[in-house]
Amino acid sequence: MDKNSYVLTISCPDRVGIVAKVSAFLAENDCMISEANHHADAHNGMFFMRNEISNIQISDEEFRKGFSKIAEEFEMQWQLNSTCVKKRVLLMCSKQDHCMTDLLYRWSSGELECDIPCVISNHLDMKDLVEWHGIPFIHIPVTPDNKPQAFSEVVKWVDHYQADTIVLARYMQIIPPALCEKYPGQIINIHHSFLPSFIGAKPYHQAYVRGVKLIGATCHYVTEDLDAGPIIEQDVTRVSHSESADQMVVLGKDVEKNVLARGLKYHLEDRVLVHGNKTVVFA
Repeated sequence: MDKNSYVLTISCPDRVGIVAKVSAFLAENDCMISEANHHADAHNGMFFMRNEISNIQISDEEFRKGFSKIAEEFEMQWQLNSTCVKKRVLLMCSKQDHCMTDLLYRWSSGELECDIPCVISNHLDMKDLVEWHGIPFIHIPVTPDNKPQAFSEVVKWVDHYQADTIVLARYMQIIPPALCEKYPGQIINIHHSFLPSFIGAKPYHQAYVRGVKLIGATCHYVTEDLDAGPIIEQDVTRVSHSESADQMVVLGKDVEKNVLARGLKYHLEDRVLVHGNKTVVFA
């Protein structure tokens, strides 16, 4: 992606003339379209668009002022984000390290273009790993007795660092409804199951008992409905009767970290448009 480009995303009721009107506005302002995607959902009567644009000859303020007239005409929900501004991603984890280790490697190698202002954990297991990467590690223990206070502390750090996104990299605590409401579409989780199958604890062991031939993982936005938020990305790997439950866990961890990394990358690049409990992902 061009470092000097912008991403324009649009969701609105579907009708004739949307693409023409948007394209004409961009052309009138000498904007180059380097990538264009759109999707019409006939079932819901909705239209979704994502354009990568560059060479904008007017200021952000002038662009927004001019485009707001089109947005009002077509009842658009829209965003214009500069690719020069990195999103601030706050990571949360517990004891399992495979997703956290993978994200930190992808971040340090430049594969994930974002800032990671801190990592919050309810355990100390990953303190050395996180601090080795030069990232502040914040330990906030969570018990049945202190959960409201603990998550108030989480909110304090999220707001302090002005995080755009919160990623639960196998953070094994249920996020309170108040946080889900405060950060809609900003909390990303990796679920160690191909949702909606085998929800809850030990999904690989559930899958083993059922003798499944495919296991998978699901990256989704967190909502008040546990494990039921809009799905961003999923993948599976094939297994057979020869794999034990523990071997399925190993295979599943591989799928989890890859799915989480792809889902986060799509989110960082503004490729995910949410409508209700579904997503349109321009991958």
